[in-house]
Amino acid sequence: MKIGCIGTGAMGGAIMRAVCKKFDVKQIKVTDKNVDMGKAFASETGATFVNSNTDVLDCDYVFLAVKPQFLGDVFNEIADKISSDSVIISMAAGIKIEKLEKWAPKARFVRMMPNVCAQIGQAMTAISYNSNIKDEEASKVIEILSSAGRVELVPEKLMDCVTAVSGSGPAFVFMFIEALADAAVRNGMPRSQAYTYAAQTVYGSAGMVLESGKHPAILKDMVCSPAGTTIEGVAALEKNGFRNSVIEAVSAACEKSIALGK
Repeated sequence: MKIGCIGTGAMGGAIMRAVCKKFDVKQIKVTDKNVDMGKAFASETGATFVNSNTDVLDCDYVFLAVKPQFLGDVFNEIADKISSDSVIISMAAGIKIEKLEKWAPKARFVRMMPNVCAQIGQAMTAISYNSNIKDEEASKVIEILSSAGRVELVPEKLMDCVTAVSGSGPAFVFMFIEALADAAVRNGMPRSQAYTYAAQTVYGSAGMVLESGKHPAILKDMVCSPAGTTIEGVAALEKNGFRNSVIEAVSAACEKSIALGK
């Protein structure tokens, strides 16, 4: 099985680094318009760097790690050269499979939305595909992407929501960790220690949600003792619109994803 990737930037690079650790790097090709970046990635991982986007099209599975605004230019170069035997996997935010197929009518597409946590093998990735993708091909895509974290199949209509929640979500979580650490510093904790406490608290809390299967509200109530410190902090968050701020942030990101697809 040959795997290729057009683009080795933040997201493409994160996914492909994980893939290179689990699959035979001799069968992996990458390319990038930033030649220095692409060659540096190849040197780091052992993958093969090729100079042209068309040089990866002999691969069985080809990732498109290209920003939405550059997809048209890439397809102008590769559309007529894509084999129907290959599966093309796009991670461009907001761009529907229908639009991808208009750019490259001969191609068969899987649409995916990962997140930056692929860098540590903890991504939350969603995929969608149409009936022209065989079940065994979809299973192979899931196997490849599982090297970077958790993968789930979703209806394509949910992809804009996925983009907002798990694609953009890490930025929101990083902001919360930073704010939690700032609060710790304000109350006397050294900065380096504050980041460790804040980050581990978020990491452990997320693990409890996933492993226990309990509703987050139940877990929150477990921590909130009557007239205690935690419920006092929860009340302050509610007073300052914490939940509404998060909802508005995700909704804004979702609306942007929809706009990118038009």
